[in-house]
Amino acid sequence: MNSRLRRYVTLRRRPDTPVWVSIGWRVLFVLALVGIAVGVHWIDSDGLQDAADGHVSFLDVVYFTMISITTTGYGDIVPVSDRARLFDALIVTPIRVFVVLLFIGTAYSFIFKRTWDRWRMALIQKSLSGHIIIAGFGTSGSEAVEELLARGIPASDIVVLDPSPGAVARAEAMGCNVLEGDATRDRTLEAVRLQSARALIISAGRDDTSILIALTARHVAPEVQISLVVRAEDNELPARAAGANVVINPVSFAGLLLAGSAEGPHIADYLADLASTDGKAQLAERLVDATECGKPLSAIGSGLGVRVYRGNAVYGPREPEVQALLPGDIIVEIVDGNGRPRTVGKSRG
Repeated sequence: MNSRLRRYVTLRRRPDTPVWVSIGWRVLFVLALVGIAVGVHWIDSDGLQDAADGHVSFLDVVYFTMISITTTGYGDIVPVSDRARLFDALIVTPIRVFVVLLFIGTAYSFIFKRTWDRWRMALIQKSLSGHIIIAGFGTSGSEAVEELLARGIPASDIVVLDPSPGAVARAEAMGCNVLEGDATRDRTLEAVRLQSARALIISAGRDDTSILIALTARHVAPEVQISLVVRAEDNELPARAAGANVVINPVSFAGLLLAGSAEGPHIADYLADLASTDGKAQLAERLVDATECGKPLSAIGSGLGVRVYRGNAVYGPREPEVQALLPGDIIVEIVDGNGRPRTVGKSRG
């Protein structure tokens, strides 16, 4: 699947080495090549002729080497022996070309490319809207991204935040916009335009860090939808108090699947089927359509209605309140999936 995804540039990427170190290595390499050329010319100085005084000194050799590499060639010192000319043709000329390309590459990397990348970064940030932010790209975060991509969410609508360069690189390889940074900081969340995001998914690997991210996110964007993963059941309440709309405990969910499997061999498989895009059934959530208002939940034609959210109240399919849908109701329904067969006993989750 990843091979079919387009690759998107990062919002920001810290270079692997400081700029001065990279430039320094290039300068040292060029000096080494020049030194080799000077040494060989000095050893074979008898093959050079000085038109000024007829004597070729070491300074004359350095001078001749530098003007040869830079292609200036004033003609005051010239190679006269076959060996000297052969060395200039086969060694000095490639060094000249390599040095020119090396410094052109340096200028491109540290001036043009960085300026271009900053411009593209600013353009991407400016256009971000309705995107989904993943804070934490560990096991759960990467699974969430894969599921979003499988559901048809474009990779360009996904932004991954993680302090680890390795995690950022993996997310970028999947086609996502990425930002290497600390999601507990206001500036980081503002840089990925959390205020205009569709949702924030938090899976930082530690419950305390995830809860702190939720607190920061709720401060930056009071209305954004926040989903958060916790590992300890005791942290579910603090996570909701921090502003998370949805709190998921993988351990508790696994317990539900295990308990369901005790009632029958297919229940756990069906529950996992509903939560993913791999099978024939899928859970979907949407706002009630204007044409459905006044009708019962059982009358909707897009799927099988299983729950209605009305304000802070939740109603099941057999309760009298869902016999007449109202504007603003949120419907949870079971709809057709992609139809691909699932292997029994190989449920996800």
